[in-house]
Amino acid sequence: MEYEVEFVELDNNKKPFKEFVIKLPIKERARIFETINYFIELKNNNLPVKTNLSKYIEDGIFELRTSIHDKIARTLYFYQIGARVIITHGFIKKSRKTPRKEIQKAKDLREIYIKRFKHD
Repeated sequence: MEYEVEFVELDNNKKPFKEFVIKLPIKERARIFETINYFIELKNNNLPVKTNLSKYIEDGIFELRTSIHDKIARTLYFYQIGARVIITHGFIKKSRKTPRKEIQKAKDLREIYIKRFKHD
């Protein structure tokens, strides 16, 4: 089974992850996509994923961690049936703990994705 990556898309065709990443400098963007690709490669080869790369947060929400110079980018995601990794959004982490509002945003985006998925 091969893992695939999808991105949550809103009814207005906006993608929260794309809106986050497009604001970053090109090298930082590349680094984030490099992290995503590496994560998927590990999953597809049944290799262990260390917690410094990906960590379970709560309620089916996970985060991918990307170190970029003096900051840390977080990409939140969840799994969907069929070996799909659904990326909700990203943000630059400014504290040790993942902010509650970012976790809630990921949950809200997951609900939007699931509702849309059921209708398609």
